[in-house]
Amino acid sequence: MWIGLIVSEDDSGEGFLQRLTPLLARNSICVAFLERTVIFKDLNFDANKNTVKHNILSIHSKLLSMTANVVVVNGDTQTLLPLVVVLHTAEFHHRAVIGKVWITPPQWDFTSKIEDCCAKTFHGTLCFTTSTRPVPGFQDFLQTLKPDKSLTRFLCLFYKFAFGCCSDVKIKTCKHCRGKEKLESLPQSLFEMEMSDQSYRIYNALYAVAHALNAIYMPRPKTMLNRDASKLLNIEPWQMHTFLKNVHFNNGAVHEVWFAQEELSSGLDVVNWVTFPNKSFLKIQVGKMSPSQEFTIHDDAIVWNSRFKQNLPRSTCVESCHVGHSKTVQEGEAICCYDCTPCPDDMMSNQTDAVHCFICPADQYPNKNQDQCIPKCMAFLTYNESLGISLVTFTFSFSIMTVLVIWIFLKNWNTPIVKANNQNLTCILLSSILLCYLSSLLFIGKPGKVSCLLRQSAFGIIFSVAISSVLAKTITVVLAFMATQPGNRMRKWLGKKVAHSIVLSCSLIQVGICTVWLSTSPPFPDVDMHSQTEHIIVECNEGSIIMLYSVLGYVGFLALTSFTVAFLARKLPDTFNEAKFITFSMLVFFSVWVSFIPAYLSTKGKDVVAVEVFAILASNTGLLTCIFLPKCYVIVLKPDLNSKQLLTEKRSN
Repeated sequence: MWIGLIVSEDDSGEGFLQRLTPLLARNSICVAFLERTVIFKDLNFDANKNTVKHNILSIHSKLLSMTANVVVVNGDTQTLLPLVVVLHTAEFHHRAVIGKVWITPPQWDFTSKIEDCCAKTFHGTLCFTTSTRPVPGFQDFLQTLKPDKSLTRFLCLFYKFAFGCCSDVKIKTCKHCRGKEKLESLPQSLFEMEMSDQSYRIYNALYAVAHALNAIYMPRPKTMLNRDASKLLNIEPWQMHTFLKNVHFNNGAVHEVWFAQEELSSGLDVVNWVTFPNKSFLKIQVGKMSPSQEFTIHDDAIVWNSRFKQNLPRSTCVESCHVGHSKTVQEGEAICCYDCTPCPDDMMSNQTDAVHCFICPADQYPNKNQDQCIPKCMAFLTYNESLGISLVTFTFSFSIMTVLVIWIFLKNWNTPIVKANNQNLTCILLSSILLCYLSSLLFIGKPGKVSCLLRQSAFGIIFSVAISSVLAKTITVVLAFMATQPGNRMRKWLGKKVAHSIVLSCSLIQVGICTVWLSTSPPFPDVDMHSQTEHIIVECNEGSIIMLYSVLGYVGFLALTSFTVAFLARKLPDTFNEAKFITFSMLVFFSVWVSFIPAYLSTKGKDVVAVEVFAILASNTGLLTCIFLPKCYVIVLKPDLNSKQLLTEKRSN
């Protein structure tokens, strides 16, 4: 994804860039650097010499400093001379092999450079070559070549370089060839007995022209051909274009050839160059591009440059982003140069180099490494966990305590202290406290349709009965005190009917509120998938928050009324001192619920239910202990104070 480009500074190089650049962008491949090789001209001119020198230094600097491990080259042997100079200087003089994955075109023949200087550099090179097949008779033709007079000009210099002899006796600088020199005896780096890809392209081109000429003249009669034979050489090249486009034939190697996009197409081979210390080399075909552009390559067959130690080379601007991270493009840098940013807490990525992090489904959450989604667990306050067991234990403990108080009062039903505090209201109050304790059990366990419907409304009604009983007891105390004054007509209001009416009327109002609530917008089981990362909270949706606040608000109103009346009656004589205990119990109630509000709003999940249960238990316990504990103390531990005579003496005082 991060490559260097070296192209020739000519029309061929520019055309290559115009075709390649959009392909790179489409496949998210970035160019680490781009260098154009200056074509060698007359180096006697200082201007051209300086240009070439600057070009060589620039290529050398980029190759040594760049982080890309892949270099794509385009050009031919002549136009890429500056690159050859750089590679020769690095390996031969500086002993520094520029170990890259070189991807080279068919036009660049660097065979001789392997023997001269750059065997280690070109080791592992991937070269696109014209797809060739053995041409029948070609090796036999080469074996019969002799540097006779007909080929002197063509072969003489080569024979002089390869065998050190010449066939032309006029050349005094070398010995005369004896005719025993054989081309097949030369090393592969100097001469190949198989047709090279460049020669194969020329071979196909000549056949293509021949087929085009055949198409031009075949329709003409023989007499016309004989008459116009002198005009055959006068055909302009542009006149052959139409015929060349339609050329489609099998060459002498039984290889299908035609023009594709105005270029002669016979397919391409991907050749892997493997060099050896003795300057020999091996060309291994590791892939193929068919004329129809079907590309295949065999990764396991590729021999990489020694620098990579046969590990699959990576060429990226930065190291890959691990799973659990996403790519963030650096401002002003190529798209391949990016930062790796950890995914947010509620997101994940399970791929390297992920473009974006993804949100898990609502019923799942990211694991610690944020590379996969894990199913969330159902969460609700159960009877099996320590918190649930503790709350249930407290509930039954206080329920037993309430039953014990009821038993004490029933056993001492006719004693003065029980009679003085309105026996019926006491029974109603103790019964409602007991039921209120038991109603807290509806909050524990998996919320269901029935439990969601009953728990808030049951608590609201039962606790309203309890507070109404407290209010009735307080009002009864005030009326009793007023009735003792001479000439006061309040004595007729001291009957049980008034107290029962207060309890019934106040309770019915709460029943009406709950009835409206359950008939219009009843609570129902629901799940909360967003409050906690790792859990799905199974809870009761209250349906209408307004109605819930109405129920709790009405309970608060009754408590406030009871507190006000009890507070005003706190200075009554000791005989009627129950108002003091009621005042204190209401203070406990307000303290609990004032603390409950911030605790309720700041907790999540099953802890909310635990806070609600605790508030119910604390409120009930405040009523039970503040109102009835002093009476039980007198009844059980101070029975001498619970006598009619003592009560009469206090009244007379």
